[in-house]
Amino acid sequence: MHLFFSTPVWIDQINNFETINNELKDYINQEKEKNPDGVKKSNVKGWHSEGFDLKNEKLKRFINEISNNIGAAVKDMGWDLESQLVRITNMWAIINKEKAFNEKHHHGNSALSAAYYVKAEDNAGDIIFFDPRQANVFHHPTSKEANSLNCQVQSVTPKAGTLVLFPSYLEHKVEENLSSEERIVVSFNISLIRKKDLL
Repeated sequence: MHLFFSTPVWIDQINNFETINNELKDYINQEKEKNPDGVKKSNVKGWHSEGFDLKNEKLKRFINEISNNIGAAVKDMGWDLESQLVRITNMWAIINKEKAFNEKHHHGNSALSAAYYVKAEDNAGDIIFFDPRQANVFHHPTSKEANSLNCQVQSVTPKAGTLVLFPSYLEHKVEENLSSEERIVVSFNISLIRKKDLL
């Protein structure tokens, strides 16, 4: 058996996440004070920030820490770094209080997307990924047990300090937060920009 057209998802626990998460919480709280209503995207009952200022000092440690993870994913994909530069194009936060969730969506116009968990208690809401292959909706035989070949959804349980990277085309949603604690996630998109376009 050969696996054709597999979809990669990278999951890793980053180093020094306690310090990084404290810095991110400070930055996110400042953003929430500036715009308590936030913006409406896929969030239902949750707060969605505006885009982060990627040059802010409070984000530098986080961005530096995740750069190796991004580099590893780009290397796995075999993308050409002689003619392209890897850039985080936008970043934002979502705070899901109890009963909040995110509807099914994807992140267009980028190569990779990510979810990084600043705070996530038990039952805070898994991120659910959907099989991107459209053909399976026409006929899906009954399976005796789920496995990586027949499942149509896969989930990742959030945990503070965990970084999840995935192709931006991969549709996903966030389950309802069934805990009494806030679920705080930082999401971002990554693009590869042709060097000649920057000249």
